[in-house]
Amino acid sequence: MASIDLNNVLDKAWADKSLPEILAAPVAALKGVSDRSGELLYEALGIKTIADLASLPYARWAQALADLEAAGK
Repeated sequence: MASIDLNNVLDKAWADKSLPEILAAPVAALKGVSDRSGELLYEALGIKTIADLASLPYARWAQALADLEAAGK
């Protein structure tokens, strides 16, 4: 089972929310993502929520490629 310290990845206002609330949150709830960046993600790729970002095929493909590189393949 995966775990993550929510205080390290979310703005303070979101760190104590439930997982369904976090996934429905705007991408700006992620630490380091500004409201404007969230707007640009929506304009460019239709991403409104953290769940949208997580399910973005391009992000999954990029992560898979990075994982292969890290594994030395």
